[in-house]
Amino acid sequence: MTEVLLDRIPYARFLGLEAVRNGDDLLVTMPFADHLIGNPLLPALHGGSTAALLELTATARAAIAFPTLRQPRPINVTVSYLRSGRPEPVYCRARILRAGKRVAHVVAEAWQDDPDQPIASLTANFLLDETD
Repeated sequence: MTEVLLDRIPYARFLGLEAVRNGDDLLVTMPFADHLIGNPLLPALHGGSTAALLELTATARAAIAFPTLRQPRPINVTVSYLRSGRPEPVYCRARILRAGKRVAHVVAEAWQDDPDQPIASLTANFLLDETD
């Protein structure tokens, strides 16, 4: 489901996102590519690509947790940029903190070398609709 979900999203394909699923756990990798650079003077990854990685990982995580429902839709998303992303692969993992019948609260973190030193984090609420 998750691999198919990310393959269906054109921007996820543009970013080159790769998902590895281990049970309910999901690790998404965004390999480095030159088109992901936002500031060539540093060079640093573009904040939009980092935010998209976080949001797509959180969406995929919610889709894993609620497989009978259609794709979760974001209600609100907050991204915190903690440090500049270097021109190297970025890894992301999300977890559901709380879920009800209609809404799931998900957090995600993106890092490069050390998961304990994230480059960005996301907090989001997703609407969980029943399948049509």
